[in-house]
Amino acid sequence: MSTDQPPPDQPPEDDPFSKRPPPPPPGGPPPGGQPPPGGPPPGSPYDSPYGGGSPYDNMPPPPPPYGSGYGGGYGGTDPLSGMPPLADTGRRILARLIDWVIIAVPLAIIGIPFDIYQRATRNGDGFDNTVNSLNGGSQLVFQLITIVAYIAYDTVLTAKNGQTIGKKLMKLRVAMLNDGTTPPMSQSLLRAVVLWLPALVCCACLWPLLLLILIMVDKPYKQGLHDKAAKTVVVTVPR
Repeated sequence: MSTDQPPPDQPPEDDPFSKRPPPPPPGGPPPGGQPPPGGPPPGSPYDSPYGGGSPYDNMPPPPPPYGSGYGGGYGGTDPLSGMPPLADTGRRILARLIDWVIIAVPLAIIGIPFDIYQRATRNGDGFDNTVNSLNGGSQLVFQLITIVAYIAYDTVLTAKNGQTIGKKLMKLRVAMLNDGTTPPMSQSLLRAVVLWLPALVCCACLWPLLLLILIMVDKPYKQGLHDKAAKTVVVTVPR
């Protein structure tokens, strides 16, 4: 029988009641929760696919909130954060009048073969009332041409860059409310239909007045019914 005894501070190796510190996990940090000196070992949870440190280090910055180059941060939940100021109501009215004249002059020339002026003289009515009230075949064709001209003009130019000729002269543009981009063709068409169709069919004076009142009282985005339908706003163009 051996008389060798283990050192007093060290329990026997076969002592089942002895507690030894567990070995460190492979590739992990040493006991105590601190990474080893000189940086974490390969494969440790401190590694980052971006080159060390937090997984969020060296990530590319987020893109600007609007694709049209307005810049500015998100700054909260306001969809207009970073966008130019909303358009002044007076400039919107001038832009709309310019667009109306641009379309009305060619239509006036086209209307000569449709006998609209002689019929207007006989009835004593104005141009708009004549176009909207006549039921003859030629007048109906002219009314359809008028509707297509106004809606197509507004739709195509708005979908192209957000500007009709009137808005371009007044330094305004139409933008999507959620991100400031140019409205796509579908939204531009919806906006143009709500803007022009009621006025050309039945409410030549009442509908534009209603849209104007809504633009003036709407808060905070100055949206008429056509803007609300298409989810657009009208903003100024940076000079």
